[in-house]
This record gives sequence, structure tokens and C-alpha cells, in this order.
Amino acid sequence: MKARVYVMLKTGVLDPQGEAVRHALGSLGFDGVQGVRQGKVIELDLADGTSEDEIGKMCDKLLANTVIESYRIEVL
Repeated sequence: MKARVYVMLKTGVLDPQGEAVRHALGSLGFDGVQGVRQGKVIELDLADGTSEDEIGKMCDKLLANTVIESYRIEVL
């Protein structure tokens, strides 16, 4: 079984990488971009029967810094 975890900075947390991307896009002529938030996608190849709760525990313990990041799990 496969799962995909999307990790993003929480609203209100500064995103310097996203701001750098927004600035670079503006420099390339894409003036309509008002904001960019950058995150990460983690794909997991798991044993059949792994619960979404167990995946959540993986996120809480290692895959996301839950103080400043939120995550969303997608079981494929």
C-alpha cells in the first residue's frame, strides 16, 4: 500500500523559501503572484493494513514538525 503525506507550514509561520520563490517569479515577469507557500510531499510504501492512525503517528514523531507544520495524509 502507498500513502502520500503533504506537509506545509502553518498559517502565520514565515516562509522564507516561499518568499524567495515569489520574488524570483516576479523577477521573471510573473507579476500576478502575490504569495507562495512551499511545502514537501513524502511518499511512503507501506505494508498492507497499515492504518491511517499509524501514519499519523509517523508524521507526529518524525515527518512533520507539528509546532510549525501541518500535514495531510492521502492513502493511495
